[in-house]
Amino acid sequence: MISSAVRLSVVVPAYNEQDRLPASLLELRRYLQGTSGGYELLVVDDGSVDGTASLITTAAAGWPELRLLRLPRNQGKGAAVREGMLRAVGRRRLFTDADLSTPIGELRKLEAELEAGAGIAIGSRAVTGSMVEVHQPAHRELMGKTYNRLLRLAALPGLHDTQCGFKLFTADAALTCFSELDCLGFGFDAEVLLRARIRGIRVAEVGVRWRNSEGTRVSSLRDGGRMLLELRRLRSCRRRLAAVPSHP
Repeated sequence: MISSAVRLSVVVPAYNEQDRLPASLLELRRYLQGTSGGYELLVVDDGSVDGTASLITTAAAGWPELRLLRLPRNQGKGAAVREGMLRAVGRRRLFTDADLSTPIGELRKLEAELEAGAGIAIGSRAVTGSMVEVHQPAHRELMGKTYNRLLRLAALPGLHDTQCGFKLFTADAALTCFSELDCLGFGFDAEVLLRARIRGIRVAEVGVRWRNSEGTRVSSLRDGGRMLLELRRLRSCRRRLAAVPSHP
């Protein structure tokens, strides 16, 4: 359901984020309450075993726009974002990382692209206008750049940074891209964008400010192997989706 009263839904996937969420919630509330139009903030607890859920429950008692959604067990970031996007009611739907590596104020740049006709606007650390204020360790930055380069060759030509966790969708684009999402963990961003491309949804890539945050759960050894498997899966997914006629 899309609510005319809610202009913007913000989805935050969270797994064991009790330490980083308090500061992020303060920043989000300050920004969102200064915007025009109704909003909702959905924090999706992906089976956390710390105090994430109780933290959000307490904050929501005095903040009616804040909602907690809970997955029964840890399923992956893709599963959490999908849950939030499909349960949201806003006309526009943003997902952003719990650490706000991209400051929420960068949302204005993405909204300008939707106003210009894009169905999806994605934050990027690799195009004109981007600014990486705090870099990742060199080995992780190299892994990310390698993945994106291979991804352009395998499935998504023209997009330079698919992994930045700051993406804005129209409601229709969110429903189209997330309703049948297969990948629930690493690589879900790329599948979402691949689905958009095949369905003819225009994707705008926008340079944003970004800063690395301590406490990331990316593992070079584990996710390096997943990266190669994901590229193979996406090539297969592209062929399968391209063979399915678009809905009228």
